[in-house]
Amino acid sequence: MRRILIESLFRCKLTEQPPLITDAEKAALVGHLDRAAQRRLGRSLAIREVDAGSCNGCELEIIALNNALYDLERFGLKIVASPRHADVLMVTGPVTRNMRDALSLTYEAMPAPKFVVAVGDCACTGGMFAQSPACVGTVGHVVPIDLRIPGCPPDPTTLLRGLISLMT
Repeated sequence: MRRILIESLFRCKLTEQPPLITDAEKAALVGHLDRAAQRRLGRSLAIREVDAGSCNGCELEIIALNNALYDLERFGLKIVASPRHADVLMVTGPVTRNMRDALSLTYEAMPAPKFVVAVGDCACTGGMFAQSPACVGTVGHVVPIDLRIPGCPPDPTTLLRGLISLMT
């Protein structure tokens, strides 16, 4: 254990470089999304995220939308805890048998207008879990999908562009 600790002190950095997007591009993307949400809904965009059985890669990218690099809250966009306050339902992963009823109840609890976004390859096509007996299929088998954002996992910039295309 001591040897591993000493080796890790002299090893190079293992973290990834931040995405190649400037602050101006980020601000323009989020500002465009906020204006589109104001036009379409008359208020800010509230997002509810549901993990229907994923590996959590997509959730990490959705959470990254709210970190210091992207910081959606400063533009009025927010991730909410209740589906009753949400405009957009972001679903990740293939829908497992255990989550089928919970996902449909979450969708029914949302007020109109409501939009469903399938995030990641597993939510869009079933991914590597498509033939699993524990899965009922993609998100589209349980709730209607308005937008599909493919990727394994899609990066935060792709998520922002997807939300902009949903609102325009």
